[in-house]
Amino acid sequence: MSFQIECPNCGPRGVWEFHFSGPAGGERPPQTADAKTWTNFIYNKSNVRGVQTEWWYHRSACKLWFLVERNTATNQVLGSKRYALGQSAGLDKAGEEQGTPQP
Repeated sequence: MSFQIECPNCGPRGVWEFHFSGPAGGERPPQTADAKTWTNFIYNKSNVRGVQTEWWYHRSACKLWFLVERNTATNQVLGSKRYALGQSAGLDKAGEEQGTPQP
């Protein structure tokens, strides 16, 4: 199923222009964490059916990393925003920030 994502720089584009990088959020382990902890953080992601905030990369144009709120059951994109260090990684229903990012 194809859908469009609105890049904060370029506007609406086909999903094939982007790279999906997984759900946003989650607490990053300290650098001193053991291999098992890092493996769990990197590879064991929840598979949410419904709305989640995700990392996307616009690989075919502006090369921007940004956040998209998407319903994984329908692929409906509910919003997108730029990520800036220190900002929240979540989007609520009104498009306002929520949560704490851990890129």
